[in-house]
Amino acid sequence: MTSLVEDVLAGNRRAIARAMSILETLNAEQRSLHRDIYPHAGRAHVVGITGVPGSGKSTLVQSLAKLFRASDLRIGIVAVDPSSPFTGGAIMGDRIRMGQLALDDGVFIRSLATRGALGGLARVCLDTVDVLDAAGFDLVIIETVGVGQDEIDIASAAHSVVVVSAPGLGDGVQAIKAGVLEIADVHVVSKCDRADAEQTVHDLKAMVKLGFSGRDRRGWAVPVVATSAEIGTGISDLCAVIKSHFEHLRSSGEITLRQREIAQMRILKTAQDRLRDILQRHGQDEMNDLLEQTLERAMDPGKAAELLIQRLRDNLFDT
Repeated sequence: MTSLVEDVLAGNRRAIARAMSILETLNAEQRSLHRDIYPHAGRAHVVGITGVPGSGKSTLVQSLAKLFRASDLRIGIVAVDPSSPFTGGAIMGDRIRMGQLALDDGVFIRSLATRGALGGLARVCLDTVDVLDAAGFDLVIIETVGVGQDEIDIASAAHSVVVVSAPGLGDGVQAIKAGVLEIADVHVVSKCDRADAEQTVHDLKAMVKLGFSGRDRRGWAVPVVATSAEIGTGISDLCAVIKSHFEHLRSSGEITLRQREIAQMRILKTAQDRLRDILQRHGQDEMNDLLEQTLERAMDPGKAAELLIQRLRDNLFDT
């Protein structure tokens, strides 16, 4: 493990890929490796790109990476793809779309399957980000799986959150009620070469003016940037805005608050994953008895859950 960590810190691409594969196993080896890598992370600017399916996130990420590379920045990309609820498999379509970047040694792309995780991210997403961060990548972009109105884990996982909307979002009411839009530090309207893009830009600007901009951003005015990755419109503007937002986070001190939010989210998520694992491995026998009582209406689900937790705590305190 020591040798592997040293190779990751040296930027060895094979070591980076191997470390990421180990982290996906979620076992004791994974926990040991992450404990060694984590202290070396924390320097990269982590940018979350999220939005509804079909909004053009992958194409936008590819265009952003190319432009950031022109500034000699090393770019890591973590692309999350949806998993089948039946087989657990996933077609890594985001990596296929970003094939043009594969030959650039300054770019590292890792695809992750959600594997049942909700919120738009895979469970090992931020561990993967840590590997890229420790390996010296300056900017790490997380592209979430296509999300709905309230799947917003990325808000507690990235320093800068870019929400991508495609033309045809709906009327002004639709823009206001879409909770995922409130997490944006930057709004992007993709495919702006389409005729109805101007209306979407107008709706988003109106939403921002009405105060639907989520958390306190310490003076940051949430911009709306119109882009078209196909013809290259607005990409340089978006790069400039993302850089400007990171500068604002550092100058305002908000970066410390966001880092705290990210750490808190990770602790809670990890605890939930460990408890879920304990329930799956040891809770089935206890579950069967409680399940029968619940089905017979002799006990409500809330009481059954309390008893399940109590029994596991009594029997598995040292797990």
